[in-house]
This record gives sequence, structure tokens and C-alpha cells, in this order.
Amino acid sequence: MINYRQIPSPAYVVDEVRLRKNLSLIKSVKERSGADIILAFKAFALWKLFPIVREYIPYSTASSLSEARLAYEEMGNYAHTYSPAYTNEEFAEIASLSSHITFNSIQQYERRKAEIEGFDRHISCGIRVNPEISQVETDLYNPCAPGSRLGVTVDQFGGKLPEGIEGFHCHALCESSSYEFEKLMQAFEEKFTQFLPQLKWVNFGGGHLMTRKDYDVEHLIKIVKGFRSRYPWLKVILEPGSAFAWQTGELVSTVVDIVENHGIKTAILNVSFACHMPDCLEMPYKPAILGATDEVEGKPTYRMGGNSCLSGDFVGSWSFDHELQVGEKIVFMDMIHYTTVKTTLFNGVSHPSIVLWTQDDKMEMLRKFGYEDYKSRMD
Repeated sequence: MINYRQIPSPAYVVDEVRLRKNLSLIKSVKERSGADIILAFKAFALWKLFPIVREYIPYSTASSLSEARLAYEEMGNYAHTYSPAYTNEEFAEIASLSSHITFNSIQQYERRKAEIEGFDRHISCGIRVNPEISQVETDLYNPCAPGSRLGVTVDQFGGKLPEGIEGFHCHALCESSSYEFEKLMQAFEEKFTQFLPQLKWVNFGGGHLMTRKDYDVEHLIKIVKGFRSRYPWLKVILEPGSAFAWQTGELVSTVVDIVENHGIKTAILNVSFACHMPDCLEMPYKPAILGATDEVEGKPTYRMGGNSCLSGDFVGSWSFDHELQVGEKIVFMDMIHYTTVKTTLFNGVSHPSIVLWTQDDKMEMLRKFGYEDYKSRMD
């Protein structure tokens, strides 16, 4: 159990016990379903913990040159790479670091085809497809929203698969259930079955939140095995991100000041929603705080305010069983997936430190940030 009094503030703290529990479940799903499950860096890229991850899952997916390099240098594998657009300046290096490359459009693939064929090793090429099924309520996170720039719709193929394409990438979920995945799979088959005999793999992307407590893992395994039985020549790939780090750690912050305006009390923290927890403003969603509840009439109630100059850098309200004090620690729950990779240096606000709470209840400092990290962004 993490002793938060020992954790410096601000800091992201990862619990090794909880991380290994998630990894064990994911490995079990991989082995029982027959699908390849690979880590999506866009949600979890704490590379100092990759030695732990590699004990369970050895492969990863990249969305940029930097992520492809991270896969090669720190995970020790060629990446499954997808990006909405590949630039002339970066594509050759991305390809050199990738085992699979997925293109967002047919025309982009056609422009790069000759370059891919010129490599001295085989790179498996795929096309991202858009199944036109919207199950994600927030448009910001919905790849199938009307007019989406992501993926090729079935009509755009003109009934013909481009020569050299070996796989389809179909990502249309976000922290979704196995039943939403089943609907996605049905829509995918209805639209794209005609092309499957010519393919070698189908990547059903991320959003499979299999480590969430209420997720029906047995149902996930059943539908993956069912798809594989219908198309036994196809390799099925899943690339969740959140599932790896779901509820594996917290963001520890401190109350720096308490202000009041029109009867609303705000605890000013040494962290920022805009800089450190952007999904809270983008989704938006209200995270849980250790020892706090949703607003309860009659109890001490506070907004949580960030330490940037953005007026909207706050979320609220939470009720406590006592009046908050300056210097008191506020612990935001489930703050490892996405938050650790989405931090910014807006206002020069430093990233929180990164801490591992080990299996034998010891604190290991993985990284501290400071002025040089901010300054280097402008070099």
C-alpha cells in the first residue's frame, strides 16, 4: 500500500503491484484469445518501466517518429506504426523502425509504396478503415464522427484493395466495453468482409478497457476467438493503452492557497489541470480524490484550482469531512494513463516527478523535472 506521506509533491506515483496485476490479465487475454496485444505508447510511455512490461507483453505501437524510436530503443522491437500523415523528412526513418506501417489514406500509401518496397526487409503495410459506427459519445475522442479525417470508408475503395496492402487497422473505441467492441466487429465485417481473403492481419486498435473492474473479459475472449474461427488466416491485433495503466497510480499534489469568490472556495494546488490533467478539461471528466466525495450540502466543499494562468484551469466541486489547510496533500486517483504523456510546460509549470512504489513498499524516484526541461523546449 502506497504511503502518500512519503511521496514528494507534485508527483505521479505508479504502484508496481497494480501494474503487474493489469499486465497479468492482459497477458492472459492474449494467450487465451490468440490475439496479439501490443502497448500503445500514446497512453503509457514511462519507458523506465518497460522492463516490467516486457515480462508480459513485448511489442508496441507508435504514432510518430519519437514513439517508433522509443519502441526500438527501449522496448527492443520494431513498432506497429500508424499516423494520420507521414512527412517526407521523417518517413524513411519511421519505416526503418517499423515492422508494420498503417496509412490513413489510399493516396498516401500509393505515394509511399515504392519507398517501402525499396527496403531490404519486408514491412507489412495496412490501411486504416473507418467503419462509420459512432459509439463514443464525446466527439473529441470519436474517430467515426461525421466528416472524420481518420480512416478510409468502404465506398472509397471502389471495390478494390490496393496492391501490396496486407492489413486493416480499425480503431473506433475509447475506454469501451467488450459489447461495444462486438458491435464494432459486426460493423467492420458488414462493410469490409469482401477484402479479408486478401489480408494477413486486422488490427482492432485501442479502447479495449479489459482491466476495468466491470469489463467482461470472457466475452472479449469469446468474440476474438469467434472472429479468428471465421477468418483463420488473419492475425488479430489489439493495441490498448489505458488498459495497461488503468488505476495503477495517482497524482499527488499540495494545497498552496485557498481563495473564495462569491461563496465558492477554491483550493489552489501545485499542479494544473491544463498542464498535467488535460483530459479533465477536454473530455471533460471529474476525477476521484482520495478522501473526498461529490458535493454534499453542509460539508466543507471546494473547487480544485490549477497553478497556471488559464482562467478555466479548475474542476469542482468536492466535499471533505474537514476544512482544507494550506500544505495538505490532495491525491487525484487513476492519473497514470494518458495524463503522464499529455503533460505540457505551459507557463513554465514543471511536470510532476515520476515515482515507482515498488512491490516491497519502497519509493523509487524515476525522474524529476526542472528549469532545464523547460528551457530545452525552446532550444
